[in-house]
Amino acid sequence: MKGLRLLFYGILALFALTALVSVASAQTTTAETGVAGYKALGAGLAVSLAGIGGGYAVAVAGSAGLSALTEKPELFSNVLLVVALGEGIAIYGLIVAILIIILI
Repeated sequence: MKGLRLLFYGILALFALTALVSVASAQTTTAETGVAGYKALGAGLAVSLAGIGGGYAVAVAGSAGLSALTEKPELFSNVLLVVALGEGIAIYGLIVAILIIILI
């Protein structure tokens, strides 16, 4: 299951990188082609690595949270908060990628 999840995030990162390259190349002139490539590479790495890290965090926190919930069901809000913080890592990577594309 873990290998399937990593494969999914890898394919997702590839799609994100392809989309970012096409957006970056549509907005540049011929003099800025090298810079646009580095921008797309940096944005793609930000999204992919944050997605992999967020997926790993959710997997670890979710499995530990489920085992804690079987013993104490009143911990649901705490477990939900910890899992949501893990998902926030991927959102931060997306925000960084958008800032790389727009500001640099």
